[in-house]
Amino acid sequence: MALLLTAILPLVAQASVARQEVMLGDRSYLVDLPTSAAGAPMILVLHGGGGNAAQIARNSGIGAPATAQGYAVIYPQGTSRVIGLATWNAGKCCGLAVRRDVDDVRFLDQVIADAAKRFGLDASAVFLTGMSNGAMMAERYAATRPGAVRAVAAVAGTLDVAAAPVRGRVALLQIHGTADTHVPYAGGVGPDSPAGVNFTAVDVVVAAFVAAQKSTLTRDARVIDPEPDGMRVLQTDWVDADGQVRVRLLTVEGGGHDWPGGERAARRGGTRDIDATAEILHFFSLHR
Repeated sequence: MALLLTAILPLVAQASVARQEVMLGDRSYLVDLPTSAAGAPMILVLHGGGGNAAQIARNSGIGAPATAQGYAVIYPQGTSRVIGLATWNAGKCCGLAVRRDVDDVRFLDQVIADAAKRFGLDASAVFLTGMSNGAMMAERYAATRPGAVRAVAAVAGTLDVAAAPVRGRVALLQIHGTADTHVPYAGGVGPDSPAGVNFTAVDVVVAAFVAAQKSTLTRDARVIDPEPDGMRVLQTDWVDADGQVRVRLLTVEGGGHDWPGGERAARRGGTRDIDATAEILHFFSLHR
């Protein structure tokens, strides 16, 4: 497979982050590198269905804070017929990637291997996150390759556990709104979902990752509600005997289909009680 490093793209958010685009055969990924890339851990950030790599980089705003903490941030591009409208084959969802039965687990394997070799990153320190269809794909990769992933964080998307049972112990952060009309919190077909897919309930996904820990976990819960935004967040943790949080669920009561604290959520009146990017980076730091 021909590998070609193309142009360095102009940075949108902060001049200290050098964003590059890498062509990997007929697909690509963007990467934000920290000041010192050698041996850096990597975070793969997967866009939602109908999105693209540049869009999730902009909406999440994860590049600058993550690189400041020493991570390389990688934004792989899904499959699309129209530029910018890409999807992932996460099982039942979504779109062209499913219809073509694209092997996106293998593609992410290639992205990780290429980024590690090309930039000198640590392929043993891999974290994944994503939004919606990207969250489903991040969880699918973690469920399929648990030994290769330190932790995964899913925002507004749930794993198709029938297509991808969780094969081993991997830490999970799940962020999901109870008023999500695209990927319903309780599962089923979302009234506003263009995919028309019967999605897995959040509780079923969380239970699958908890069971895969293969250890006795203590369950703790607290309410996060610092802002008068008409919503609140219930944080539920499953903690192991060493005090490490193995699974964390952030339920945004009244929250919709968005990335809390992100550019789009701010326009739509999303919760101000948490910032998904900050929560994800904190959770990853517990498993770094």
